[in-house]
Amino acid sequence: MLDPHPLNTMALAALIAGLRAAGEDTRLRILALLDEGELTVTDLTDILGQSQPRVSRHLKLMAEAGLIERSREGAWAFFRLADRTSSGQLARVLIERIDPQDLTIASDRDRLRDVRAQRAEVAQAYFSRHAAEWDRIRSLHVSETIVEAKIKDIIGEASVGTLLDLGTGTGRMVSLLGRLAERIVGVDASHAMLAVARANLENESIKGVEWRQGDLYALPVDRNSFELVIVHQVLHFLDDPARALREAAQALAPGGRLVVVDFAPHDLEFLRETQAHRRLGFSADQMTDWLVESGLEVIRHEDLAPPQKAGGQLTVSIFVARDPRRQMA
Repeated sequence: MLDPHPLNTMALAALIAGLRAAGEDTRLRILALLDEGELTVTDLTDILGQSQPRVSRHLKLMAEAGLIERSREGAWAFFRLADRTSSGQLARVLIERIDPQDLTIASDRDRLRDVRAQRAEVAQAYFSRHAAEWDRIRSLHVSETIVEAKIKDIIGEASVGTLLDLGTGTGRMVSLLGRLAERIVGVDASHAMLAVARANLENESIKGVEWRQGDLYALPVDRNSFELVIVHQVLHFLDDPARALREAAQALAPGGRLVVVDFAPHDLEFLRETQAHRRLGFSADQMTDWLVESGLEVIRHEDLAPPQKAGGQLTVSIFVARDPRRQMA
């Protein structure tokens, strides 16, 4: 939770640097736009109607002052408000002081909606090209509605504070669970899938999601930071699922939970050839061993078998493990 009085907790030099970095009309406009979510330099140049070098200069100054953060995603760079520093809190205090009815700010937000609409069209085109493949997989197992209801039942309604979604794909788990968290990070190796996730979440009331392109074997997040980590239908694509689980366990805060959703063992060999599946499911013993080797306690396991009359052939397994360290008061 943000400090309600961040100005009282900043060193004088940091406060002056932050005010100087924000004290220009274009930079305040950029901060207001980033309050709506992550944006690229191209997004900002389109919205602001200014040159790329000028916008980049503004971003550089604010990043150096700690007001915003930059993350790489292939050839792209995304910018967002800093969320764990006093300078980032200062940025939010300044944004709150801007009149939301200001004509310039309102115009910027109108153009932001146009940019997002264009981005959504590109993402939807990508999704449509692959929809038939994904629909075929979904037809083989119990409905997503049942799986998601079980996931929500297992996690409960209490706030989870910090949420990490690994292999976020279309961002569905963030959409399903994001309202329980104050901070959310979605990680995926595919830039195209992150574009789909961004487009899917932009029309929902979940703000401040951090999308990061990264390797599940070397996560681009701090260790010991997340109360809930989700690995949903990801491990069967990996050469070394055990290694990915060890990395996921390292991201857990003391007492945090890791939820793994994947397939039980099956013999659908065509999934290797047409869907790039590396592993044909995981047994309960194998998954339990990997989680224990990662230093976690397995506290729950459930299998959701498909209805035989529907011709389903894939059982969905859900595992919940907990970090045995206890959170200090």
